Amino acid sequence: MNFINSVVNFFKDGGLFLYPLAVIFVVGVSIAVERFVYLTRETLRNRSLWDELVPALSAGNFKQVVGLTQGSKASIATILNYGVSRVATARRRDDIEKAMDESLLEVIPRIEKRTHYLSSLANVGLLIGLLGTITGLIRAFAAVATANPAEKASLLAEAISVAMNNTASGLGVAITLLIAHMFLEAKTTALIDSLEIASVKFLNSITERQGGESVAAAPAPSPAAAGRAPAAARSGV
Repeated sequence: MNFINSVVNFFKDGGLFLYPLAVIFVVGVSIAVERFVYLTRETLRNRSLWDELVPALSAGNFKQVVGLTQGSKASIATILNYGVSRVATARRRDDIEKAMDESLLEVIPRIEKRTHYLSSLANVGLLIGLLGTITGLIRAFAAVATANPAEKASLLAEAISVAMNNTASGLGVAITLLIAHMFLEAKTTALIDSLEIASVKFLNSITERQGGESVAAAPAPSPAAAGRAPAAARSGV
């Protein structure tokens, strides 16, 4: 109860600018939590699928590769489906690589979605806190200029309290959201790098078998499977 009373009094003393700051903080934390859950889930999903694919790729069993990728919603499955679907019509490594690069263009925006909002919200929160601080200082100087000498001290203290509350709130929101943004950016980059590494390993597996018997024997993924862009995040392989 004491904590709730402290929060209520803090908002009363801080003025109107604390309310938009609170909204920005809630929205930013919601985005950060959703992105963290999404990226973590995709990391585990991609890693699990890749662990199943490695033996099949090592053995050149592309039928099994196709079967595994068609039954998965992981982002790495989408990328490999694009590559396998091109193998049937193109034997050059460059053609297969271009198809897989195309799939990355579909997957990456889904992985990066909404993360960049955190840095923008942090900047807006800091500026709103600064605006509240300036407003409080203006009120402080106005109180000193027009109030009776007996009231100046209390009015000045009240106005400075508003300014300091806004400063603390703006900094708190900005620091929290910037830390979340940095963490999620690092996690996102790691997932994208892992997808690119998996693509290269898959291409190398195909290149090592230039005869193409195993690849040609593998059933090409259906158009729906090859074109499916999973709700996957930059999953760590």
